[in-house]
Parts: sequence; C-alpha cells; structure tokens
Amino acid sequence: MLPFWARLWMVLGCVAGGTAVAMAAVSAHALPARLTPRALAGVQGAVQMQGWHALALVLVGLWALRAGPRAAAVGNVAGACFAMGVLLFCGSVYLGDLAGLRLGPTAPAGGVLLMVGWVLLGASVLLA
Repeated sequence: MLPFWARLWMVLGCVAGGTAVAMAAVSAHALPARLTPRALAGVQGAVQMQGWHALALVLVGLWALRAGPRAAAVGNVAGACFAMGVLLFCGSVYLGDLAGLRLGPTAPAGGVLLMVGWVLLGASVLLA
C-alpha cells in the first residue's frame, strides 16, 4: 500500500487535472459568448495554472515514494502549498470571472503559495 501522503497528493492532482480539463472545455465552448474577453482570458489562465499544478501534485506524490524522511517532509509541505494555492488562486479567479464574487486578495495569496511550493519542492530534492 502506498503511504498516505503519496496517495493524497496523487489523488488531489488527478482531481485537479480532471477538473482543469472540464474547465478548459467549458471555457472553449460555453464561455466565449457569455464573458468579456478579459474575463475569458482570466478563466483560461486559471485553467492553465490548475493544469500545471495538478501535474506538480502528482509529481510530489511520486517524489514522496523515493525521498528520504526529511526530504519527503519538505515535499509534503510543497504538496500542501500546491493544493492550497490551486484552491485559492484558481478558485478566486473562477469565482471572480464567472460569478462576479471578489474574495479579497485570495488570488495573490494562492499565487504566492504556488511559488513557495516550487521552492520547497526544489529544496526537498536538495535534501535527498
């Protein structure tokens, strides 16, 4: 059986990837007639970020299987940053551009978490 954290990151990555594909289809087929070009570009940018970070989550799960305990612990924090970053950044853009709801600085906070996740993933590789 795979370790809990490895399974968690891979499952979250798969969920994020599947919903990114769904959102890409919606943004290509259903939204162009309903959104302004600026809002559509925002949604498409969020879809792209979600897709890349879905792959990053799967990568963290795979890395957790090979890394030593210290490196895996840092990798798990990277996974948490990726998961929360996707939720905050992409979720905020989707809510803002699709529903007109603004939640304060959640998109920038999510973006910072995504960047921190990459730094931590790199640090975990150096610790291995």
